[in-house]
Amino acid sequence: MLRSETLFGKRETNSPNSPFSANNNLTQPGVSNVSKTATSTSASSGSQSNNNSGSNEMGSKLIVGPNIKLKGVEINDCDTLVVEGRVEATMDSRVIQIAEKGAFKGSAEIDLAEIRGDFDGDLTVRQKLVIYSSGRVSGKIRYGKLVIEEGGQLSGDVQVGGSAEQRELLQAKTA
Repeated sequence: MLRSETLFGKRETNSPNSPFSANNNLTQPGVSNVSKTATSTSASSGSQSNNNSGSNEMGSKLIVGPNIKLKGVEINDCDTLVVEGRVEATMDSRVIQIAEKGAFKGSAEIDLAEIRGDFDGDLTVRQKLVIYSSGRVSGKIRYGKLVIEEGGQLSGDVQVGGSAEQRELLQAKTA
């Protein structure tokens, strides 16, 4: 059973082109086994909710599992990225969740970031950056709101103002 089946329930495989159907061979270069590569799931309104969190997040979700390294990619149109392995990428998305043993290196523009592992690079969080006790964030950091749990680490060039609109608003207030 794929790990994603345990998180999201059993998938329907009625579609002949479904990446989860038994008779479908992956033809994408560099992808040999779904359970050993990044797993992407997509949900629409009215479909199953994510049992891994308390909220009913809908939309596309990319999970980079433990012992997986995703390097040199650009991640777009992904509502939620869950990093349990290692990712070296550039991304513009809605939510990033880095697990305790997960690591992200590169640049990211995000609405909400929940960091339990390592982030190194350029991070712009338009809304809220949450660093848990095991989290370590370093690099050029911009954020709208910041929450750091005791033990969490934040270092580098850190400034409030996660978006251009917020920076302009702050400049207007100080002028």
